[in-house]
Amino acid sequence: MTAAPGHDLRQRADYTHKFNLKTGRHGWLRLTPAYSVKIVEDLIGRCDGPKRIFDPFCGTATTALSAAYHGHHATTADINPFLCWLGRAKTRTYAPATIAEVRHACARALALVRKHSVKPDVAPPIHDIGRWWPPAALEFLCALRPAIRVATDNESAARDLLLVAFCRTLIAVSNAAFNHQSMSFKDDGQAHLGFDLDMPGMFAEDLRFVLNGASENPEGRAEVIHGDARAAVVEGPFDLVITSPPYANRMSYIRELRPYMYWLGFLANGRDAGELDWSAIGGTWGVATSRLIGWERPAERFASPLLDGALDGIAHHANKSGRILSNYVARYFDDMWLHFRNLAGVLAAGAELHYIVGNSTFYGVLLPVEKIYAAMLAQLGFRNVGCRAIRKRNSKKELIEFDVAAVWPG
Repeated sequence: MTAAPGHDLRQRADYTHKFNLKTGRHGWLRLTPAYSVKIVEDLIGRCDGPKRIFDPFCGTATTALSAAYHGHHATTADINPFLCWLGRAKTRTYAPATIAEVRHACARALALVRKHSVKPDVAPPIHDIGRWWPPAALEFLCALRPAIRVATDNESAARDLLLVAFCRTLIAVSNAAFNHQSMSFKDDGQAHLGFDLDMPGMFAEDLRFVLNGASENPEGRAEVIHGDARAAVVEGPFDLVITSPPYANRMSYIRELRPYMYWLGFLANGRDAGELDWSAIGGTWGVATSRLIGWERPAERFASPLLDGALDGIAHHANKSGRILSNYVARYFDDMWLHFRNLAGVLAAGAELHYIVGNSTFYGVLLPVEKIYAAMLAQLGFRNVGCRAIRKRNSKKELIEFDVAAVWPG
């Protein structure tokens, strides 16, 4: 396929808005804002000597990867199997022979697509999939995915790297946009139909970007564990915790991860997505939302006038869906309370904590997440608890991102 004159520049300009093109492995997928990487780098840069660093909310493995690049031993965990897969791919060490193998596999996969030598996959069962991808893009993706399987060994490093590039490409050729806090769709939802995109060339370019990052091997170690942050899923002791937990107003991480998870086989249907969201902290979408109506708080919950007042304000009868949102917020903090209670068991004496989190508003009620976090940590016996404002979250002056820090006395 060849691009229409001038379109390649327009397409690539739009493409840069879809991805954080920071060099190295942090920019492999646009799921971690660049400022978050800088905050983590600044905190890790203060370390004196090698440390054991823990991130209980892996995300795209920003903390673990940064720690490994600085020569530390990092452990991170996540309840989402896709994020665990991505984190392991990002933190793995890649030999030059593996990089060469991936380049060869890419050429073979694209040749199979070009010659129509593989049976295309059936498109994943994403609701209203035509809104996501125009027909030409779907045809290419459905051919490329089995071609990657043929060109690589199962569970190999080569396949993982090709699939990371595949994830970048599937968003690049989609109608998805990132001009809001979460994934949305372009107003001209069929924008790509007027052009003949060089999709094989885009995939090859994505792979070059991924391999440039994969060639930069970290000096330290990082391990990614599939587990729930509310339980003791790792073995300590850790000297430092740096993490960015789910935000109280996020509602769903699965919603944004859907395209990757469906195409790579981590999700089979919408109900699975809702079940995974319900199992996560701060996740409610689809079937998970309906369960909040009859949900009740556990007996061993965190008691705080600050939290209770916010919950009452959100649940006010004048607020449409106020009761459901109040239950959502209550469940979010009940989950975080359970997480903090179990965290102390894996910390070394004098361990330092940094939780990067933002406050939120619901129906005009300010939810001081950072103050509630600080109150939880203080009640559990942490010392030197404090909240440092980092940056404004958006144009609303009351929405701020904070570093909630504390020390475990041991």
